Amino acid sequence: MNKHTFLILASLCIFSATAVFAQNQKNNVSQWPRGITYEIFVQSFADSNGDGIGDIKGMTSKLDYLKNLGVEAVWLMPINPSPSYHKYDVTDYYGIHPDYGTIEDFKEFTREAHKRNIKVVIDLVINHSSSSHPWFQEAVRNENSPYREYYVWTHKDDPQTQKDGKPTGADSDNTTHWHKVKDSDYLYYGYFYGGMPDLNYDSPKLRQEVFKIGRYWLTEMDVDGFRLDAARHIFPDERPQDNHQWWVYFRNEMQKAKKDVYLVGEVWAPADIVGPYLKGLPALFNFDMGYAITKAVNEEQAGDLVKNHKKIRDFYASVNPDYIDATFLTNHDQNRIMSAVNGDMKKAKMAAALLLTLPGSPYLYYGEEIGMNGKKPDEYIREPFLWDMKTKDKSRTTWVQPNYSTESTVVPLAAQQKDKNSLFNHYKTLVKLRNNSPALTYGELVPLNVAPKNVSAFLRQHQDQTLLVLHNLSKEEVTLDLPQEATQFNRVHFKTKGGKVNKGTVTIPGSSSLILEKN
Repeated sequence: MNKHTFLILASLCIFSATAVFAQNQKNNVSQWPRGITYEIFVQSFADSNGDGIGDIKGMTSKLDYLKNLGVEAVWLMPINPSPSYHKYDVTDYYGIHPDYGTIEDFKEFTREAHKRNIKVVIDLVINHSSSSHPWFQEAVRNENSPYREYYVWTHKDDPQTQKDGKPTGADSDNTTHWHKVKDSDYLYYGYFYGGMPDLNYDSPKLRQEVFKIGRYWLTEMDVDGFRLDAARHIFPDERPQDNHQWWVYFRNEMQKAKKDVYLVGEVWAPADIVGPYLKGLPALFNFDMGYAITKAVNEEQAGDLVKNHKKIRDFYASVNPDYIDATFLTNHDQNRIMSAVNGDMKKAKMAAALLLTLPGSPYLYYGEEIGMNGKKPDEYIREPFLWDMKTKDKSRTTWVQPNYSTESTVVPLAAQQKDKNSLFNHYKTLVKLRNNSPALTYGELVPLNVAPKNVSAFLRQHQDQTLLVLHNLSKEEVTLDLPQEATQFNRVHFKTKGGKVNKGTVTIPGSSSLILEKN
C-alpha cells in the first residue's frame, strides 16, 4: 500500500468513526431559504489589511470556508456608516462604513458569494437612525426642515407625553423613550436610547424614502434580502396592527424590485405576539426554540421541547402556510451557546444536534461552530473569530481585547479542522446530513413519547423519507424500547457514537444522537 492510498483509507475511517450513513449521500436537497444561514459580525470576522478591524475583503477571502461548511446564505450585521462599533445607528443608508471597505468591495463580495450559490442578506436598520444622521441634524436645527417629519416630536408641555414634569414611557431599564433636545422645549422619541431617534412611519415621505433605500440594495447592490432590526417597534407597542400592516406594505414594495426577496424579522416576543407579523414577514426568528434547546441540554431532560416546537409551528402555519421558521441557538444579542452551557462540550454538541435535526431554517452565529464563548456586555459576545494560532493568524481582528474567546478557552479553527472529534467537524457533519436529507430539511415533525425522560424522540417525514431521530441528553448510556408506531425503524441512518438498534430495542450512548430509518 503506497502512502497516498493509506492516507485516503485513513481519512475514510476517521469520517466513519464520526458518523454512519446507511445509504450513499445524494447531492444537496436543501434549497435556501430553507437552508442554513451564517450570521457575521463583519468587524470581528476577518481582517484583510492588518488594521485590526474585520472588513469586506476579509469576508470575501473566507467564502470558500463557508461553502465548505455547507451554509447557503450569510446575514451581515450592519455595514453602513455609523458612529458606533456595532453600527445599529446608521448615518448613511446608501454607504459602506469606511472601516469595512468600499461599495466596490461589497459588490465584489456579493458576486463571489453568488458564484458559490451563497445568498447575501444584510441588516436593514429602519426602525431608527443615528442622532448623527444628516436628516436628524437638519431636523433639530430647523423646525421647518422637510426632514422634521421623518422623526417623532413632542413639546415639554404636551400632557400626552409628559407626567409630573417628566417624559412618560419608562422602560424596564429605567430609561425614557422621550429625549430632550438641547436648548429646546422639544423632545424626540427614541425607543432604545437618545442616540437612536425613531423614524416616523406616519410620514408618507419617510415611507417612500425607506422604499428607495430597500430598492437600492436589492437592485444596485444585488443583495437577496434583509434582516429587519427591531421589526416590532416601527410603531409604538400600543399600535401592533399598524406594525403588522406596515410589513405587508414593505414586502409588497420590495417584491416589485426583486420578486423572490427574502425578509426575516426580529420580533423578540412570545409566539402569540410574533405570529401576526408573518403576514408581512414570511420569516421570523424563533427565540422560543433557542431558549428551549438551551434549557433541555442544561437540565438533560427532553421535557416538552418537541411538543412545544410543533405547537408553535402549527400556530405560525395557520397565519401563513408558507412561513419560514428561522431557528437558532443564540445570536449577537445573547450570551453565546457555549457560555450558556457553561463550557460543556457535550452539551454544546447536543444543542447543535437538536437545532440541525428539528424543523426550521437554521441560523449559525459566527464562531458557534468552533465553540466561541461570550457573555454580556455585547462587545464580549462579538469577539474576534479564531482562524488559527495567533502567530499564524493573519485574519484575526484585534479591535477588542477578548475576555471569553481566547486560545486558552477556544481551539482555533485550523486545529479543529484536523480533529475528527472537534465541535467544528460535529457541526460540519450535521450540516451535511441535514442538507442531504429531504426529511430533515423539509419534513413534518411528529413528537414521540419514550420512557426515558432524558431522550428526545421525534419523527421527521417528507414524501418518501421518514426518519426517527433520538437524542440522549444525559451523559449515561440509555436502552429503551421503541414505541409501537416506531418499531419498523430498524436500520441506522446516522449516529454520532456507537448507537444500535435490535428488534425494537435501542441503545444510545450518553450525549449522543441516533437516527433510524425503515428497512
